[in-house]
Amino acid sequence: MVQISEITDDDVERGPGAAIPGGGEDDSDDASSPIEQVRMTVPATDDPTLPVWTFRMWTLGLLSCGLLSFLNQFFSYRTEPIIVTQITVQVASLPLGHFLARVLPTRKFRAPAVLGGGEWSLNPGPFNMKEHVLISIFANAGCAFGDGSAYAVMIVDIIRAFYRRSIPFFAAWLLITTTQVLGYGWAGLMRRYVVEPAHMWWPGTLVQVSLFRALHEKEDNNQQPAEGGGSARKTSRAKFFLVALACSFLWYAVPGYLFPTLTSVSWVCWIFSKSVTAQQLGSGMRGLGLGAFTLDWTAVSSYLYSPLVSPFFVTANILAGFVLFMYVVVPSAYWGLDLYHARRFPIFSSHLFTSAGTGYDINAIVDKSFEIDMDAYHRQGRINMSTFFALSYGLSFAAIAATITHVALFHGREIYRRFRASRKEAGDKPDVHTRLMKENYEDAPGWWFYSLLALSAGVSILLCTVLKKEVQLPWWGLLFACAMAFVFTLPISIITATTNQTPGLNVLSEYVIGLILPGKPIANVCFKVYGYMSMSQAVSFLSDFKLGHYMKIPPKSMFLVQLVGTMVAGTVNLGVAYWLLGSVPNICQDALLPPDSPWTCPGDRVFFDASVIWGLVGPRRIFGALGNYGALNWFFLAGAVGPAIVYALHKAFPKQRWIRMINLPVLIGATASMPPATAVNYNSWLLIGIAFNFFVFRYRKKWWQRYNYILSAALDAGVAFMGVLLYFTLSMENRNVSWWGTAGEHCPLASCPTAKGVDLGSDSVCPLAL
Repeated sequence: MVQISEITDDDVERGPGAAIPGGGEDDSDDASSPIEQVRMTVPATDDPTLPVWTFRMWTLGLLSCGLLSFLNQFFSYRTEPIIVTQITVQVASLPLGHFLARVLPTRKFRAPAVLGGGEWSLNPGPFNMKEHVLISIFANAGCAFGDGSAYAVMIVDIIRAFYRRSIPFFAAWLLITTTQVLGYGWAGLMRRYVVEPAHMWWPGTLVQVSLFRALHEKEDNNQQPAEGGGSARKTSRAKFFLVALACSFLWYAVPGYLFPTLTSVSWVCWIFSKSVTAQQLGSGMRGLGLGAFTLDWTAVSSYLYSPLVSPFFVTANILAGFVLFMYVVVPSAYWGLDLYHARRFPIFSSHLFTSAGTGYDINAIVDKSFEIDMDAYHRQGRINMSTFFALSYGLSFAAIAATITHVALFHGREIYRRFRASRKEAGDKPDVHTRLMKENYEDAPGWWFYSLLALSAGVSILLCTVLKKEVQLPWWGLLFACAMAFVFTLPISIITATTNQTPGLNVLSEYVIGLILPGKPIANVCFKVYGYMSMSQAVSFLSDFKLGHYMKIPPKSMFLVQLVGTMVAGTVNLGVAYWLLGSVPNICQDALLPPDSPWTCPGDRVFFDASVIWGLVGPRRIFGALGNYGALNWFFLAGAVGPAIVYALHKAFPKQRWIRMINLPVLIGATASMPPATAVNYNSWLLIGIAFNFFVFRYRKKWWQRYNYILSAALDAGVAFMGVLLYFTLSMENRNVSWWGTAGEHCPLASCPTAKGVDLGSDSVCPLAL
């Protein structure tokens, strides 16, 4: 699916996004940045004497990287898979850094001559912002640069948990490591075009810069002048963080262990306990979620991340897209049109079905060579999806096309102008940030990046030839994936660097290789990981390099921290995956798990379905003439035309500012996380996002500016720590409580089909005829 976010020129009027609007330039001072927002946010000074390669940085960096890798991989298998983000560590590591600066000895030691000589100390002085930035870069590697965990781990998950096959640990480690490191090569090739030029300004990094500066402001001015004289005492950010973290930590014991029904309070189901239609409407996890809400922070931030950090205009577009799709399109298609025989299947499901409405036995159509068994496939018949799942694929097609058209029409001229300007900057006077970086620090040699690219590509080819049975991807398929990544990395990086909008091309890569290599599920997902995900990693690396550029971090330090963090994170991710896949009975098999089990692996379920749709069966038998869903290809055309209509209306009525606020890629891609996300995730996310980023921002702006991001980080950290504590102290020992409040959301009929005569077996709670 596609996830899109954007910050545009009009964010000043829209709310919290005002900190980083897209746009204005002022070339009045050749030495300063030509981007107004950069001049307003990024300090034009540097202190190259500040120590960065410190014991504190390595200790807190490795600790945060390992901890986030463990937590995010651990939670990825749960029904509400919270992602602990870089911001959490960014906030939490500050008091820890100050603590180490107070307690570590200041004694100086002399380094051996072989290490360059000189003196070093465990405590070279006050904890500084540059150390803090590198710790956050470590943490960003720990959360796979925003994705939660290494994407390639899901290949291991589906092989072991869904296909019930095996893959050697070393082969899996090579697969994960090479796909991560391959991105460094592409990043090294593109650095001079999208990091050093001032016109490549990466709006998203300005949020990080702003937060770093806010956290490192002096907190000793708690006595603030109050209106009418006197003073008003403000709670320090550190104290607020600790109090909020403690509250989040303690409260999560209730929905996380004692009362899990609070994760989805679907009261409509409780009232209409025998009505299939009412439960389809009211279920927050298996239906449309009318009236459903949650008292569990993991359900709020599981898939869309924290609503407290989303600009309001993005929240508003997602609200419009969610309401339109969930409460207009889906009900019309299901009850009105019975589109694709919708009523034979559940209204909301990511599972695959036969034409009779029963579950499709995927393992029955996989032969011993891990390829499709055509005879078995013909016996079961074509694969069917719930109409919701099918339409969500159609929207992902439309979102891809809409993103390209939207960027070309609304930002194409700006991108072209800035790219041309960046090409000219090599011979012109660089901006102050590039000048300071070149004067004060030695650049990371290009051969570092090229060597990593050659090494990772070579090992990947070896992996595809020696372990061809496990990987399925031929060597030429790997080269094709690398070529796709090489072609798309620069334009996608330029788009992200100038508009903060990153087109998602994962479905496109699946579609292409599915047409070329049908019947090979693992080859399909490996191609996607080597092609699309290595490009995505490169964009994330480049974004971090730009953050380091703004914060004046030595490039060699940035490179090594990113590389070490990536290696550590991938290894921890894989270790946790093998541990849980081997220790939790029936993990990811929701039909075999107890009704209150959290180990349903919703993200892996969608990834598995994608491997079946695009790889095992192939797009020709799903979206082509041999399948049921060929008409969904028209969504590509609809998505491409939509932004053109909005652009034409904007040009025809330039004074109507609300037209410019319509962002069709965001609106169309609003439900891109569904499935695995559910209605209750969106309902609560939207409610909290509007409350904080519209009402609190508008009417309590000082509070929002001081505490909003701190609150978000504390909520994430509290539930993460309590979740792990509950698992190790209670769940692993099978010390579970059992009562009405632990039996799920109590909407058993929400997953029932409504067509007459669909027989799901004697064990089903669904009535045979309605």
